[in-house]
Amino acid sequence: MSEAALDFLLKRDRYVVLAALLALVVLAWGYLLVLAEGVTTTSPDMAMPAMAMGAAMTQVAAPRAMDLLAAFTMWTVMMVGMMTPSVAPVVLLYARVGRQASSDGKPFAATGWFAAGYFLAWMAFSALAAAAQMALRSAALLTPMMQSANPLLGGAILVIAGVYQWSRLKNSCLVQCRDPLQFIQRLGGFSRTATGSLMLGLRHGLYCIGCCWAIMLLLFVGGVMNILWVAGLAVLVLLEKFPMQGSFLTRAMGAVLLAGGLMMIYRGLVLLG
Repeated sequence: MSEAALDFLLKRDRYVVLAALLALVVLAWGYLLVLAEGVTTTSPDMAMPAMAMGAAMTQVAAPRAMDLLAAFTMWTVMMVGMMTPSVAPVVLLYARVGRQASSDGKPFAATGWFAAGYFLAWMAFSALAAAAQMALRSAALLTPMMQSANPLLGGAILVIAGVYQWSRLKNSCLVQCRDPLQFIQRLGGFSRTATGSLMLGLRHGLYCIGCCWAIMLLLFVGGVMNILWVAGLAVLVLLEKFPMQGSFLTRAMGAVLLAGGLMMIYRGLVLLG
């Protein structure tokens, strides 16, 4: 294949992958916007129909299977909307290297397998988050916007997230996410098999969860259905991936979260007293 032809295919692949990722983001955020609008406009006596549509409302009742499925769907879509911009550079890199390998007669598995593995990891996280949401809802610790209704709970989440921002595990996971090519090479490079590519994407997703799980817990503080809060956290996750400003941001955010959490806990203790 000529260099000009390869360059054309690389550009075409880039546009196709970008279009697919953009479509994912638009669909995910569109779903979340509709869902959030349903929560804010639904009256208390319409809470059960809203739940059937996926809007988890606060009720002191044992969570049902459909409620858990609705919550899992919501969290999965939310993670796709929040994390697709962060994983986009890795997916584009995979597509580019894969095209070059294909031109050399040594094709990799399709890029979609890598992306599927990545989002599979976040689906597992979404299942845990949905279960936590159901437990908190049953304990009447969430508002209809799925925001902490207890300052002690909110403060504890902030403290946990703040401390984790300074931890070695957080930094170790960030190193892997900030240099995806080194990460892939350390695991033996790109895979020619669908299973190998899926597992590579899964492991990359697990590292991203290691980076971001504590930040995702903050959704229960600002409100899972607070779209501006969700968007703000998504931007923070993306900015953390940049080595220079990301390192400063990670530690600064940790200090702010820790201070805010301690203040919220103090306020909760004062209210109890």
